[in-house]
Amino acid sequence: MIKRSKLFGNKTRVTFCLPRNTPPGKVSVVGTFNDWEPGAHELKDRRDGTRTITLRLDPGHYRFRYLATDDVWLDDDQADAVGPHGSELHL
Repeated sequence: MIKRSKLFGNKTRVTFCLPRNTPPGKVSVVGTFNDWEPGAHELKDRRDGTRTITLRLDPGHYRFRYLATDDVWLDDDQADAVGPHGSELHL
């Protein structure tokens, strides 16, 4: 799940959210906003049974995917689009 909220200026707060144990192990969100660097934005466990990470992003077009333990890659079906190179966000 992806939640978005506009901030002052041009920034948008984007929260990436997955169930706590699906997929198992550590998960990070990687994409064009962090040069596809694994572990740079690791999702953290929350009390409500989810794990999330919130980023402040400038307007633009971003590609991203989730990277889990054992090199498991996942797309987000709630993204603006899902293509051959991952999920897409349009801010």
